[in-house]
Amino acid sequence: HEFNRILVNQSQQTNIDHIYAVGDVTNRVNLTPVAVDEGRAVADRLFASGNRIVNHELIATAVFTQPEFASIGLSEEAAIKSFGSDAVKVFRAKFRSLQQALPARGPRCILKLIVDIKTDRILGCHMVGSHAAEIIQMAAISIGMGATKKDFDNTMALHPSISEEFVTMT
Repeated sequence: HEFNRILVNQSQQTNIDHIYAVGDVTNRVNLTPVAVDEGRAVADRLFASGNRIVNHELIATAVFTQPEFASIGLSEEAAIKSFGSDAVKVFRAKFRSLQQALPARGPRCILKLIVDIKTDRILGCHMVGSHAAEIIQMAAISIGMGATKKDFDNTMALHPSISEEFVTMT
């Protein structure tokens, strides 16, 4: 038991084949949506002939402060460590949303996209600002499907919106 957690394999099995563990008792990420997804995957495997493996590399997280912070995928540091600094491109935007532009004292938003230069795949997406959790949840779908920076660039921006910055970053 690593740090008093139950060790499991990618199928959530313990070292005893017919015993499974999910959620906070395991050596994985301790978040409610992770536990729910792990439980669903095990139930599908046992009762519906499914074989889905939970992707623990792509877990959206959020801190519900003012402003919100939300993230999906690799951080800039983790991407550079995994791929090398020459293989990663980071796109950044810092702006005040149109809704907050007048007066010019409204909160700013900070966005970051981490991209694999070789494949153009988005490795990570991070945001600080209003509605960050909601926006990152939608980005999680795109990233999970293997979206590229070009896919984002080819998406027509919804204007005026905070999320439009993700598809207009250069």
